[in-house]
Amino acid sequence: MAIDTDTEPAPETPPRVVAQLGTPSLQGVARLVAIVAACAGALYLLYLTRGVLKILAISLFTATALGPVVDAVQRRRVPRAWAILLVYLACALAVVGAGAAMVPSVGPQLRELSHDAQRAVGDLRHNATVRRYDNRYHISQKLQAQLGSLPGGLGHAAAPLRDFTVGVFGFASNLVAVLSIAFLLILHGDRYASAAISLLPPARADRWRRVAPRIYQAVSAYVVGNLAISVIAGACAWVAMTVLGVPFAVPLAIVIGFFDLIPMVGATLGAIIVALAALLVSPLAALIWLIYVFAYQQAENYLIQPVVYRRAVQVAPLTTIVAVLVGATLLGLLGALLAIPAAAAVQLIVQDLRAERTRLSADPLP
Repeated sequence: MAIDTDTEPAPETPPRVVAQLGTPSLQGVARLVAIVAACAGALYLLYLTRGVLKILAISLFTATALGPVVDAVQRRRVPRAWAILLVYLACALAVVGAGAAMVPSVGPQLRELSHDAQRAVGDLRHNATVRRYDNRYHISQKLQAQLGSLPGGLGHAAAPLRDFTVGVFGFASNLVAVLSIAFLLILHGDRYASAAISLLPPARADRWRRVAPRIYQAVSAYVVGNLAISVIAGACAWVAMTVLGVPFAVPLAIVIGFFDLIPMVGATLGAIIVALAALLVSPLAALIWLIYVFAYQQAENYLIQPVVYRRAVQVAPLTTIVAVLVGATLLGLLGALLAIPAAAAVQLIVQDLRAERTRLSADPLP
Protein backbone atom coordinates (compact mmCIF):
# COMPACT_ATOMS: atom_id res chain seq x y z
CA MET A 1 0.00 0.00 0.00
CA ALA A 2 1.50 3.37 -1.15
CA ILE A 3 1.99 6.14 1.35
CA ASP A 4 1.22 9.68 0.15
CA THR A 5 4.34 11.63 1.04
CA ASP A 6 3.01 14.89 -0.50
CA THR A 7 0.46 15.42 2.20
CA GLU A 8 1.28 18.60 4.16
CA PRO A 9 1.29 18.33 7.91
CA ALA A 10 -1.62 19.97 9.69
CA PRO A 11 -0.81 23.50 10.84
CA GLU A 12 -0.12 23.89 14.47
CA THR A 13 -2.76 25.65 16.51
CA PRO A 14 -1.36 28.94 17.87
CA PRO A 15 -1.17 29.10 21.61
CA ARG A 16 -4.19 30.61 23.23
CA VAL A 17 -3.56 33.85 25.05
CA VAL A 18 -5.91 34.72 27.87
CA ALA A 19 -5.80 38.29 29.17
CA GLN A 20 -6.87 38.85 32.71
CA LEU A 21 -7.50 42.22 34.30
CA GLY A 22 -6.08 42.43 37.72
CA THR A 23 -7.50 44.44 40.54
CA PRO A 24 -6.47 48.10 40.10
CA SER A 25 -4.18 49.38 42.73
CA LEU A 26 -5.01 52.36 44.86
CA GLN A 27 -2.03 54.22 43.44
CA GLY A 28 -3.21 53.63 39.84
CA VAL A 29 -6.72 54.83 40.64
CA ALA A 30 -5.34 57.94 42.34
CA ARG A 31 -3.12 58.68 39.34
CA LEU A 32 -6.07 58.33 36.94
CA VAL A 33 -8.26 60.58 39.06
CA ALA A 34 -5.47 63.16 39.25
CA ILE A 35 -5.04 63.15 35.45
CA VAL A 36 -8.78 63.56 34.87
CA ALA A 37 -8.96 66.36 37.46
CA ALA A 38 -5.95 68.12 35.93
CA CYS A 39 -7.51 67.96 32.44
CA ALA A 40 -10.83 69.26 33.74
CA GLY A 41 -9.07 72.06 35.61
CA ALA A 42 -7.09 73.03 32.50
CA LEU A 43 -10.25 73.13 30.38
CA TYR A 44 -12.03 75.22 33.00
CA LEU A 45 -9.06 77.58 33.17
CA LEU A 46 -9.14 77.96 29.39
CA TYR A 47 -12.86 78.72 29.60
CA LEU A 48 -12.31 81.40 32.24
CA THR A 49 -9.50 83.02 30.27
CA ARG A 50 -11.14 82.77 26.85
CA GLY A 51 -11.29 86.57 26.62
CA VAL A 52 -7.54 86.85 27.23
CA LEU A 53 -6.86 84.09 24.70
CA LYS A 54 -8.94 85.95 22.12
CA ILE A 55 -6.94 89.12 22.76
CA LEU A 56 -3.71 87.15 22.36
CA ALA A 57 -4.97 85.66 19.09
CA ILE A 58 -5.91 89.10 17.74
CA SER A 59 -2.54 90.47 18.86
CA LEU A 60 -0.67 87.66 17.12
CA PHE A 61 -2.74 88.22 13.98
CA THR A 62 -2.03 91.96 14.12
CA ALA A 63 1.71 91.43 14.66
CA THR A 64 1.85 88.97 11.78
CA ALA A 65 -0.01 91.36 9.49
CA LEU A 66 2.05 94.43 10.37
CA GLY A 67 5.42 92.70 10.70
CA PRO A 68 6.38 92.88 7.00
CA VAL A 69 5.27 96.54 6.82
CA VAL A 70 7.41 97.36 9.87
CA ASP A 71 10.35 95.53 8.29
CA ALA A 72 9.96 97.61 5.13
CA VAL A 73 9.92 100.86 7.14
CA GLN A 74 12.90 99.72 9.22
CA ARG A 75 14.93 99.13 6.07
CA ARG A 76 14.84 102.92 5.58
CA ARG A 77 17.12 103.25 8.64
CA VAL A 78 14.27 103.92 11.05
CA PRO A 79 14.58 102.36 14.53
CA ARG A 80 12.23 99.43 14.92
CA ALA A 81 10.21 100.95 17.76
CA TRP A 82 9.67 104.14 15.77
CA ALA A 83 8.82 102.10 12.69
CA ILE A 84 6.06 100.32 14.63
CA LEU A 85 4.68 103.65 15.86
CA LEU A 86 4.69 105.05 12.32
CA VAL A 87 2.78 102.02 11.04
CA TYR A 88 0.27 102.37 13.89
CA LEU A 89 -0.18 106.05 13.00
CA ALA A 90 -0.74 105.20 9.34
CA CYS A 91 -3.37 102.59 10.27
CA ALA A 92 -5.14 105.08 12.55
CA LEU A 93 -5.19 107.71 9.80
CA ALA A 94 -6.59 105.13 7.36
CA VAL A 95 -9.42 104.23 9.76
CA VAL A 96 -10.21 107.90 10.43
CA GLY A 97 -10.13 108.64 6.71
CA ALA A 98 -12.50 105.78 5.95
CA GLY A 99 -14.88 107.01 8.64
CA ALA A 100 -14.69 110.59 7.37
CA ALA A 101 -15.48 109.40 3.85
CA MET A 102 -18.28 107.10 4.96
CA VAL A 103 -20.24 108.87 7.71
CA PRO A 104 -21.01 112.27 6.10
CA SER A 105 -22.43 110.68 2.96
CA VAL A 106 -24.73 108.27 4.76
CA GLY A 107 -27.31 110.83 5.95
CA PRO A 108 -27.94 112.69 2.64
CA GLN A 109 -27.88 109.51 0.58
CA LEU A 110 -30.24 107.79 2.98
CA ARG A 111 -32.73 110.64 2.66
CA GLU A 112 -32.39 110.54 -1.13
CA LEU A 113 -32.85 106.77 -1.06
CA SER A 114 -36.02 107.15 1.02
CA HIS A 115 -37.47 109.73 -1.40
CA ASP A 116 -36.65 107.69 -4.52
CA ALA A 117 -38.03 104.50 -2.99
CA GLN A 118 -41.31 106.20 -2.05
CA ARG A 119 -41.66 107.52 -5.59
CA ALA A 120 -40.90 104.07 -7.04
CA VAL A 121 -43.57 102.49 -4.83
CA GLY A 122 -46.06 105.14 -5.97
CA ASP A 123 -45.25 104.40 -9.61
CA LEU A 124 -46.21 100.78 -9.08
CA ARG A 125 -49.86 101.80 -8.91
CA HIS A 126 -49.81 102.55 -12.63
CA ASN A 127 -50.06 98.80 -13.17
CA ALA A 128 -53.71 97.64 -13.09
CA THR A 129 -52.98 94.33 -11.37
CA VAL A 130 -50.81 95.94 -8.71
CA ARG A 131 -53.39 98.68 -8.20
CA ARG A 132 -56.18 96.14 -7.67
CA TYR A 133 -54.26 94.28 -4.96
CA ASP A 134 -53.03 97.51 -3.46
CA ASN A 135 -56.59 98.83 -3.09
CA ARG A 136 -57.47 95.67 -1.20
CA TYR A 137 -54.44 95.32 1.07
CA HIS A 138 -53.04 98.93 1.14
CA ILE A 139 -49.49 97.70 0.54
CA SER A 140 -48.08 100.87 -1.02
CA GLN A 141 -49.43 103.02 1.80
CA LYS A 142 -47.69 100.85 4.38
CA LEU A 143 -44.46 100.74 2.41
CA GLN A 144 -44.38 104.51 1.96
CA ALA A 145 -44.95 104.98 5.67
CA GLN A 146 -42.02 102.70 6.47
CA LEU A 147 -39.80 104.34 3.86
CA GLY A 148 -40.70 107.77 5.18
CA SER A 149 -39.42 106.77 8.60
CA LEU A 150 -36.17 105.41 7.15
CA PRO A 151 -34.05 108.55 7.76
CA GLY A 152 -35.28 108.69 11.36
CA GLY A 153 -34.06 105.14 11.89
CA LEU A 154 -30.49 106.11 11.13
CA GLY A 155 -29.77 106.52 14.83
CA HIS A 156 -31.12 103.04 15.54
CA ALA A 157 -29.03 101.61 12.70
CA ALA A 158 -25.88 103.17 14.15
CA ALA A 159 -26.07 100.97 17.26
CA PRO A 160 -25.47 97.64 15.45
CA LEU A 161 -22.76 99.32 13.38
CA ARG A 162 -21.08 100.54 16.55
CA ASP A 163 -21.33 97.08 18.11
CA PHE A 164 -19.83 95.53 14.99
CA THR A 165 -16.94 97.98 15.01
CA VAL A 166 -16.30 97.39 18.70
CA GLY A 167 -16.35 93.64 18.21
CA VAL A 168 -13.97 93.71 15.26
CA PHE A 169 -11.34 96.15 16.52
CA GLY A 170 -11.58 95.47 20.25
CA PHE A 171 -12.34 99.09 21.03
CA ALA A 172 -11.27 100.96 24.19
CA SER A 173 -9.31 98.83 26.67
CA ASN A 174 -9.21 95.75 24.47
CA LEU A 175 -7.81 97.81 21.61
CA VAL A 176 -5.07 99.21 23.86
CA ALA A 177 -4.22 95.70 25.07
CA VAL A 178 -4.09 94.33 21.52
CA LEU A 179 -1.87 97.14 20.26
CA SER A 180 0.44 96.88 23.27
CA ILE A 181 0.89 93.12 22.95
CA ALA A 182 1.30 93.38 19.17
CA PHE A 183 3.91 96.12 19.70
CA LEU A 184 5.96 93.83 21.95
CA LEU A 185 5.55 90.86 19.60
CA ILE A 186 6.79 92.87 16.63
CA LEU A 187 9.63 94.45 18.63
CA HIS A 188 10.89 91.32 20.41
CA GLY A 189 9.23 88.52 18.46
CA ASP A 190 12.48 86.75 17.58
CA ARG A 191 13.59 86.78 21.23
CA TYR A 192 10.25 85.36 22.43
CA ALA A 193 10.28 82.66 19.74
CA SER A 194 13.85 81.62 20.56
CA ALA A 195 13.04 81.41 24.28
CA ALA A 196 9.96 79.26 23.64
CA ILE A 197 11.80 76.95 21.23
CA SER A 198 14.69 76.49 23.67
CA LEU A 199 12.26 74.91 26.15
CA LEU A 200 11.43 72.07 23.72
CA PRO A 201 13.35 68.79 23.35
CA PRO A 202 16.27 69.00 20.88
CA ALA A 203 14.49 67.16 18.05
CA ARG A 204 11.36 69.30 18.26
CA ALA A 205 13.43 72.45 18.73
CA ASP A 206 15.31 71.79 15.49
CA ARG A 207 12.02 71.24 13.66
CA TRP A 208 10.54 74.49 14.92
CA ARG A 209 13.70 76.41 14.02
CA ARG A 210 13.22 75.16 10.46
CA VAL A 211 9.46 75.63 10.24
CA ALA A 212 8.87 78.84 12.23
CA PRO A 213 10.43 81.25 9.67
CA ARG A 214 8.51 79.56 6.86
CA ILE A 215 5.25 79.82 8.80
CA TYR A 216 5.83 83.51 9.52
CA GLN A 217 6.69 84.24 5.89
CA ALA A 218 3.70 82.32 4.53
CA VAL A 219 1.17 83.70 7.01
CA SER A 220 2.47 87.26 6.60
CA ALA A 221 2.24 86.94 2.83
CA TYR A 222 -1.32 85.70 3.11
CA VAL A 223 -2.46 88.40 5.56
CA VAL A 224 -0.84 91.28 3.66
CA GLY A 225 -2.08 89.84 0.38
CA ASN A 226 -5.62 89.51 1.70
CA LEU A 227 -5.58 93.13 2.83
CA ALA A 228 -4.23 94.27 -0.55
CA ILE A 229 -6.86 92.29 -2.45
CA SER A 230 -9.60 93.78 -0.25
CA VAL A 231 -8.40 97.30 -1.03
CA ILE A 232 -8.37 96.47 -4.76
CA ALA A 233 -11.87 94.96 -4.53
CA GLY A 234 -13.23 98.01 -2.72
CA ALA A 235 -11.65 100.47 -5.17
CA CYS A 236 -12.89 98.59 -8.25
CA ALA A 237 -16.36 98.26 -6.72
CA TRP A 238 -16.45 102.03 -6.06
CA VAL A 239 -15.59 102.75 -9.71
CA ALA A 240 -18.26 100.31 -10.95
CA MET A 241 -20.95 101.70 -8.62
CA THR A 242 -20.07 105.27 -9.56
CA VAL A 243 -20.44 104.46 -13.26
CA LEU A 244 -23.78 102.70 -12.65
CA GLY A 245 -25.04 105.50 -10.43
CA VAL A 246 -25.61 103.21 -7.44
CA PRO A 247 -26.34 105.17 -4.23
CA PHE A 248 -24.06 104.81 -1.21
CA ALA A 249 -21.06 104.21 -3.51
CA VAL A 250 -18.39 105.10 -0.93
CA PRO A 251 -19.95 103.29 2.08
CA LEU A 252 -20.78 100.24 -0.02
CA ALA A 253 -17.22 100.16 -1.41
CA ILE A 254 -15.88 100.12 2.16
CA VAL A 255 -18.35 97.35 3.01
CA ILE A 256 -17.15 95.39 -0.04
CA GLY A 257 -13.57 95.74 1.16
CA PHE A 258 -14.41 94.49 4.66
CA PHE A 259 -16.52 91.60 3.40
CA ASP A 260 -13.79 90.59 0.96
CA LEU A 261 -11.55 89.84 3.96
CA ILE A 262 -13.85 86.93 4.85
CA PRO A 263 -12.76 83.82 2.92
CA MET A 264 -15.13 81.94 0.63
CA VAL A 265 -18.39 83.82 1.31
CA GLY A 266 -17.38 87.43 1.95
CA ALA A 267 -17.29 88.60 -1.66
CA THR A 268 -20.66 86.99 -2.39
CA LEU A 269 -22.33 88.64 0.60
CA GLY A 270 -20.96 92.04 -0.37
CA ALA A 271 -22.11 91.60 -3.98
CA ILE A 272 -25.66 90.75 -2.83
CA ILE A 273 -25.84 93.90 -0.69
CA VAL A 274 -24.74 96.09 -3.59
CA ALA A 275 -27.13 94.31 -5.99
CA LEU A 276 -30.05 95.23 -3.72
CA ALA A 277 -28.91 98.86 -3.76
CA ALA A 278 -28.51 98.73 -7.56
CA LEU A 279 -32.14 97.60 -7.91
CA LEU A 280 -33.15 101.05 -6.68
CA VAL A 281 -31.50 102.48 -9.81
CA SER A 282 -32.90 99.96 -12.29
CA PRO A 283 -33.01 96.19 -12.87
CA LEU A 284 -30.53 96.74 -15.70
CA ALA A 285 -28.04 98.34 -13.29
CA ALA A 286 -28.37 95.37 -10.93
CA LEU A 287 -27.82 92.96 -13.84
CA ILE A 288 -24.74 94.86 -15.02
CA TRP A 289 -23.41 94.85 -11.45
CA LEU A 290 -23.79 91.07 -11.21
CA ILE A 291 -22.00 90.66 -14.54
CA TYR A 292 -19.21 92.90 -13.26
CA VAL A 293 -18.94 90.89 -10.02
CA PHE A 294 -18.64 87.64 -11.98
CA ALA A 295 -15.97 89.10 -14.27
CA TYR A 296 -14.04 90.61 -11.35
CA GLN A 297 -14.10 87.36 -9.39
CA GLN A 298 -12.59 85.53 -12.35
CA ALA A 299 -9.90 88.20 -12.67
CA GLU A 300 -9.23 88.06 -8.93
CA ASN A 301 -9.01 84.26 -8.86
CA TYR A 302 -6.77 83.85 -11.91
CA LEU A 303 -4.84 87.12 -12.16
CA ILE A 304 -4.72 89.07 -8.89
CA GLN A 305 -4.45 86.26 -6.33
CA PRO A 306 -1.60 84.34 -8.07
CA VAL A 307 0.46 87.55 -8.16
CA VAL A 308 -0.34 88.68 -4.60
CA TYR A 309 -0.09 85.21 -3.02
CA ARG A 310 3.05 84.10 -4.84
CA ARG A 311 4.92 83.80 -1.51
CA ALA A 312 2.03 82.33 0.48
CA VAL A 313 1.25 78.67 1.05
CA GLN A 314 -1.47 77.35 -1.21
CA VAL A 315 -4.07 75.57 0.93
CA ALA A 316 -6.28 72.92 -0.66
CA PRO A 317 -9.89 74.06 -1.33
CA LEU A 318 -11.42 71.35 0.89
CA THR A 319 -9.05 72.27 3.72
CA THR A 320 -9.97 75.93 3.25
CA ILE A 321 -13.70 75.25 3.54
CA VAL A 322 -13.33 73.05 6.62
CA ALA A 323 -10.92 75.51 8.28
CA VAL A 324 -13.24 78.47 7.68
CA LEU A 325 -16.26 76.59 9.05
CA VAL A 326 -14.39 75.47 12.16
CA GLY A 327 -12.85 78.90 12.73
CA ALA A 328 -16.17 80.71 12.30
CA THR A 329 -17.85 78.29 14.72
CA LEU A 330 -15.18 78.77 17.38
CA LEU A 331 -14.40 82.50 17.13
CA GLY A 332 -16.92 83.98 14.70
CA LEU A 333 -15.53 86.56 12.27
CA LEU A 334 -12.09 86.45 13.90
CA GLY A 335 -11.99 82.67 13.50
CA ALA A 336 -12.92 82.94 9.81
CA LEU A 337 -10.07 85.41 9.29
CA LEU A 338 -7.54 83.26 11.16
CA ALA A 339 -8.68 79.96 9.64
CA ILE A 340 -6.60 79.95 6.47
CA PRO A 341 -3.36 81.21 8.12
CA ALA A 342 -3.77 78.52 10.79
CA ALA A 343 -4.39 75.88 8.12
CA ALA A 344 -1.29 77.07 6.25
CA ALA A 345 0.80 76.74 9.42
CA VAL A 346 -0.49 73.22 10.05
CA GLN A 347 0.20 72.32 6.43
CA LEU A 348 3.82 73.47 6.71
CA ILE A 349 4.31 71.42 9.89
CA VAL A 350 2.85 68.32 8.21
CA GLN A 351 5.09 68.84 5.18
CA ASP A 352 8.16 69.07 7.42
CA LEU A 353 7.16 65.87 9.25
CA ARG A 354 6.71 64.04 5.95
CA ALA A 355 10.05 65.31 4.66
CA GLU A 356 11.78 64.15 7.83
CA ARG A 357 10.13 60.72 7.64
CA THR A 358 11.15 60.37 3.99
CA ARG A 359 14.71 61.40 4.82
CA LEU A 360 14.93 58.86 7.65
CA SER A 361 13.54 56.04 5.50
CA ALA A 362 15.98 56.87 2.70
CA ASP A 363 19.07 56.85 4.94
CA PRO A 364 20.78 53.43 5.15
CA LEU A 365 20.76 51.74 8.49
CA PRO A 366 24.16 51.84 10.29
